[in-house]
Parts: sequence; C-alpha cells; structure tokens
Amino acid sequence: MTDLSLYRNIGIFAHVDAGKTTTTERILKLTGKIHKLGEVHDGAATTDFMEQEQERGITIQSAATSCFWKDHRFNIIDTPGHVDFTIEVYRSLKVLDGGVGVFCGSGGVEPQSETNWRYANDSEVARIILVNKLDRLGADFYRVVKQVEDVLGANPLVMVLPIGTEDDFVGVVDLLTEKAWVWDNSGDPTNYEIQDVPADMVDDVAEWREALIETALEQDDEAMEAYLEGEMPSMETIKACIRKGTINLDFFPTYCGSAFKNKGIQLVLDAVIDYLPCPTEVKPQPEVDEDGEETGEFAIVDVDKPFRALAFKIMDDRYGALTFIRIYSGRLNKGDSLLNSFTGKTERIGRMVEMHADERIEIDTAQAGDIIAVVGMKNVQTGHTLCDPKNPATLEPMVFPDPVISIAVSPKDKAGSEKMGIAIGKMVAEDPSFRVETDQESGEVILRGMGELHLDIKVDILKRTYGIDVEVGKPQVAYRETITKLIEDSYTHKKQSGGSGQFGKIDYKIEPGEPGSGFVFESKVTGGNVPREFWPAVEKGFKSMIGEGVLAGFPCLDFKVTLLDGGFHAVDSSAVAFEIAAKSAFRQSIPKAGPQLIEPVMHVDTFTPDDHVGDVIGDLNRRRGMIKSQEAGVTGVRVKSDVPLSEMFGYIGDLRTMTSGRGQFSMEFSHYMPCPRNISDEVIKEVQERNKAKAAKK
Repeated sequence: MTDLSLYRNIGIFAHVDAGKTTTTERILKLTGKIHKLGEVHDGAATTDFMEQEQERGITIQSAATSCFWKDHRFNIIDTPGHVDFTIEVYRSLKVLDGGVGVFCGSGGVEPQSETNWRYANDSEVARIILVNKLDRLGADFYRVVKQVEDVLGANPLVMVLPIGTEDDFVGVVDLLTEKAWVWDNSGDPTNYEIQDVPADMVDDVAEWREALIETALEQDDEAMEAYLEGEMPSMETIKACIRKGTINLDFFPTYCGSAFKNKGIQLVLDAVIDYLPCPTEVKPQPEVDEDGEETGEFAIVDVDKPFRALAFKIMDDRYGALTFIRIYSGRLNKGDSLLNSFTGKTERIGRMVEMHADERIEIDTAQAGDIIAVVGMKNVQTGHTLCDPKNPATLEPMVFPDPVISIAVSPKDKAGSEKMGIAIGKMVAEDPSFRVETDQESGEVILRGMGELHLDIKVDILKRTYGIDVEVGKPQVAYRETITKLIEDSYTHKKQSGGSGQFGKIDYKIEPGEPGSGFVFESKVTGGNVPREFWPAVEKGFKSMIGEGVLAGFPCLDFKVTLLDGGFHAVDSSAVAFEIAAKSAFRQSIPKAGPQLIEPVMHVDTFTPDDHVGDVIGDLNRRRGMIKSQEAGVTGVRVKSDVPLSEMFGYIGDLRTMTSGRGQFSMEFSHYMPCPRNISDEVIKEVQERNKAKAAKK
C-alpha cells in the first residue's frame, strides 16, 4: 500500500523558450531517471520525442514521466508553451495537484506565461516559480519577481537570492537556512558546495529573510504573535506556514537558477516535496449529472472509495492507442472492467503502463493519486470518466475552445484517401482542439484548429508519421453570421394531400442577442394557441437552421427567437408540422432582419525591441488592429491589441522581418465583431464563386 503523502503530481509550464523541457531533463538527471542529458537545441530531449518537436525545438504535446526524489514519487508532465497548444496545458493542469511555473530570467513574464497562469488559477493549482536562465545576458531575478507581481497579480514569496548574474552566476543563497549553494563550472549538477553567505550579500539576505518569515507567519496567528514578541519560530513552523499558504494560493515560493548550466534545480525539487500538495491535500474533483450540473458529491482521493478516473489524453504510437488517466479514488487491477459514464459502455483493462516519456514500464495495479496509461481502450476520449460499474459517476468534464481557422486538404492519390481517414481519426482522438469535417458537396476534407502553427504541425504529422502526401488549400477563417434588426413575423405551414394533413402556424419575433449569447429561444404563448407540447418542436426547427446562414452559409450566432402566438388544428397539427413551420420561418425572416457577417477577433500580444515599436504598431493598424495597451520592459515593449484573424496570416514572418528576428507574438480568440462592408462583400463573393466551381465539377 503506497503512502499518498509521498506522491506529487506536478506539471511544468511556461512561455515558449523559457526552458521547461530543459528543466524537466535536469530533474530526470538528478533523480537518476536518465544518465545522459539531452538538449532541446540538439533535438535530443527525453520528453520531446516527436520528430516535429526535435526539429523545431518546441514541445507540442505534453509528455508524462515518473521519477523519485528523497523517497517521494513525482509524476511530471512537461507541457508545451506555444499558444496554439494551450489545450495541452489546460488538460494537464486539470489532472495535476501542483505546478512549476518557469520564467525566463531575461524575457520575464511573457504573453503565453499569462495565459498559462490564468489557466492554473482557474484550475486552482498550487505553484512554485522558477526564474530560469539567470546565466543569460540581461537576466535579472528581481525584475522578474516584480513582473510576477505587476503583470500576473500574483504574490511571489522569494525563497532564494542569486549569487552573481549573467556569466558570473554561480549559485543561490537559501534564505531559510542562510547558506549559499555554489556550483562549479563542470556542468555536473552534483558538483556544488554549501558555504557561508558571501559578505556583500549579508544585508540583502537578512532583509529578504525577514520579509519571507513575516509573509509565511501570516498563515498562523499564534506563531505570528510569538514572532512579534521577539520569539523566532522553528524551521518546522516556517515550512508548515509556507506549505499552507502555497496550497491556499496565497503566495508562490520563488526560486532561481539555470537549468542549462545545472545550477539551482535541487532546491526546486526539495520545494516540490516541502510545499506542493500531495493528492489528498487538494480539493476533490466534483461529480456532475447528465446536464453537467454539480451533484454535491466528490471523488475523494482514497484507495478504499469506489473507482473514479479521468481520461485526459489519448496518444497513438507504434504500440497502439494509449489512454492517459488520472486516478482520483479507488484502485485498479489488470483485468478489471470499468464503466465509461459518457458512453455507458464497459471497458476491460488489459495492459497498464507507467510512462517515462516514450518508454513504458508494465504494471499490474494502480491506485488513487496515480497517473498511468492504459493500452488499447476502444471508445474512451479526452474528458471521459471511467468509474466502478457498481457505483457510476461522472467527473466534471473538460471544456475545449472552438477552432478559429481551417484549411482544406486532399490526398494526392486514391491510396492516400483511405489512409488519411484512419490517420485523421487518430489525430482527432488525440487532440480535442483539432476538428475535421467533410464538405458534403465537394468531398473536401476540412481541418480546423487553433492557429497556423497548429494546422501546420498536423499536416506535417500526416506527411511524416503516416506517410500521406496531401495538397493543402489556403487557410480559411471561421466567419459567422448574425442579425442587426428586430423583426416580428408570422408563418403558416399547411399541407393537404388526402388523408391527414399538416398544419402549424407561428407568430414570432427575432431579435439580435448579446455578443456570445449564441441562440436563445423563449415562448410567450398564452391561451393554448400553440399547445405546450409543440414548443420544443418550434425551437428544434429554428435551431436546426442556425448552421447555415443566409449570406454565405456560415453558422448564425447571437440572436433570440420569441414565440408570441400561433394556431393549431386538432387533427392536422403535429410536432413535425411545427418544426417545418419554424424552418421555413427562419428562411423567410432572417434575410429581413439585417443579416451581417461577423469575424473572429484575436487578442494579440506582441513583443518588440524598443527600436521597432513604431513599425510594429503601424503594421498592426494596417491589419485593422485596435491597440489596447503598451508596456515598456527592460528588453523591449509589449503591445496588446485586438486584430481580426483574417489579417493575421503570415504575421510571424512580417514581424520577424520588422524586428530583425527578435519580435515574438502570441494570440488567442477573443470575440466576434461585425465585418466592414468591403471585407464582407469580398468574403460573400468568394464563397459564391467557390460554390459555383463545386457545382461545375459535378
């Protein structure tokens, strides 16, 4: 029976290039999991095992691995930093108990760090902070600490101070023990000495230590009173207070180092043990009913409770489909049957494995608190709950954003067509933010994703991993349609052709809704002119039509239909008649309600060196961008803006040209906005021409 207090389920997350994967490599080296260090820039990192990751030097999918440090078991997930893959971060945070947020010592709090931090706040995940790359030119630990306060609105609790900066960075002073950890330049993380605090840092250390103790003791009134009366608390008391505050998200213990140069990582590992929660110390997962409402029950982390687990990732590789699951309660043995509460089907557990990046170790049993992979599950998808068939339950599912960009792909030959169907099926199961649909008229396969890089990688995987040569169309924006005017109208559906007929009359009002409200239906019929049992049919009729707007066939959003009155026939009225009436009413009235094309607007966060701010802002304005704010940092300026997605294609190339390769940006979907008339006319014309071309092909 494993002691759950010795478990730590942690994720490592950060902006692109802050050093997450390198930090993970160092942790694996220190904990004895790997003997030769792999470097990201050489394409040899253990957790970056996809070809695309090794080539581009970025992490694309979260990798899970386990290791041990001082008798504690760490389940670590190394997550991607690029904004197109935030879905990986989100779903990893969902199943973790704690995290390590890595920030670059010179870049500081970068755009993607904010998104990830927000996700972690939403998931209420306790974190410690590592300010990495202190050996880099322009690195400044104190500036990054200030940015964490100002930009993230978080409260960093400084636990160590750096000794030297940039090329002179040699180690750190541990404020609690008042000892200096100094590494030599051999690059071996175990070659360090514990020394006295350097003479020139004594005053700083005393000042920061006092601030650390005062902040920590706010968690314990008795200890605080004693401290104010001059009594120094014990080390156990201080650590217990820091642990309590960290788990309550009151503050975030902050460390520094250089993962690449192997300096400072041991203290981070000790902090994971000392301050991050074990599985029993975090809020238990709520259970929900069929409508997604909380039932008031929780999956309490306990091996003796009924089995509950969440599938958070599907991965397909040369051994077959792997389903990663986080077990919240109960235990699991080889050969057990589990119920998938989403599909209502049972799955028998064949092989279970513990993952070390892409290696696996077979196991026969697992329990609450574990993160494992199960081989060969048939019908399980990301976000599904696996539970004890005798005690069914559903855990709070994951919510994934809708894709904002699409491309058409077609295989170059007939043989590729079948292979592509199978390959895309596997890719959709792996990545919930990646969607696929087939255009019924042209037979084209449309891939939808979160950004250009996202789809670029997917096409690359099709070509390389699955050996399918595809032709790729140009990216398409996910436009939508809405209405601008309120209209009251009436429609009667009447059909008489011998035998019983069909009759349904509806009087209704269609009006623009709040942005983001989608489709809303309400009935204000009184007096039974439209019997209550037909109301759902009217709603269903309108709802079935919103997928295809009247301007260019884009889905219709943000409008409200109110059923005011109508009429029915005792014999000829039926649900079908009212549904048909509603469908025809949509076609009749939407063109009169001022239909309008709306386009996705992205929240764009651009970083540029000082010399190029004017060029970058001018370029964003040319792209119809609205500048929201500018923040000057030490290494450059961050410009936040809202820009229509249609204007953002190829932006990374232009930005690099403008800023001599030093600019960076991240973007995420913000909201829909009305399209200017000239753009709208162009889009509608393009759609009409495409439809003509499809018709001609037939």
